Amino acid sequence: MNREFNEEKEIKKWVRRGVIILAVILLLTVLRPFGTIGAGERGVQLRFGAVTGKVFNEGLYFRIPIMEVIKKIDVKIQKEEVTASAASNDLQEVKTVVALNYHLDPKKVADIYQEVGMEYDNRIIAPAIQESVKAATAQFTAEELITKRPEVREKIEALLTEKIGYRGIIVDELNIVDLDFSTSFNKAIEKKVTAEQEALAAKNKLEQIKFEAQQKIAEAEGKAKAIEIEAKALRNNPQLLELRAIEKWDGKLPQIMTGDAIPFINLNR
Repeated sequence: MNREFNEEKEIKKWVRRGVIILAVILLLTVLRPFGTIGAGERGVQLRFGAVTGKVFNEGLYFRIPIMEVIKKIDVKIQKEEVTASAASNDLQEVKTVVALNYHLDPKKVADIYQEVGMEYDNRIIAPAIQESVKAATAQFTAEELITKRPEVREKIEALLTEKIGYRGIIVDELNIVDLDFSTSFNKAIEKKVTAEQEALAAKNKLEQIKFEAQQKIAEAEGKAKAIEIEAKALRNNPQLLELRAIEKWDGKLPQIMTGDAIPFINLNR
């Protein structure tokens, strides 16, 4: 009797233990008081829907079920691409495609979630890019937007950093992907480039003509100088003239001579 009672008591004890273990498993599975924060994330603690200000770093966290919720927020570098329409300083319409790399300040994710929510890209970043592009574009002429592109990029980045930096959104890098002007402006630029190319070709041609003329002048001056030197030499040395005649003589005397003409060679010499 006692043996059966003890066995029954032991079975009930194990049943109770099993029920407790099963309840704990169900509690952990359903209520999930433990969780993990992944790499490049932060966890914002909410208590009954309100932001407590506590932020969990990467790793394991504990929360009070039902009462507390942990909202995970990505703090890795993200990309936002926006097309902005603006007017240049000389009133030319231009569409600018801007690509922004940014990340959230891990120390301010609780404030961002509380003040802006998870749609910070549409509510804060995109409008700030539009406004920064318009403000920067208005400081340059349409031509300068092309020739001073790095300076334009730096101006947009500086304005954007000022607008969103205090909210905990950090600008990592900004790039101007594309600049699109009106059809009339594109045609004007094309004509200008063509005119500049034609002017350069004409200048090169003129330089070539000048060079060729200078060569001819130098050649003529050289010939004139040579003639002058030779004439001077002949004046100072008459025998040189006879030497030149001898060099050109073919060795034959004239067959017919008139008057007192004699051969030009002085045999006594």
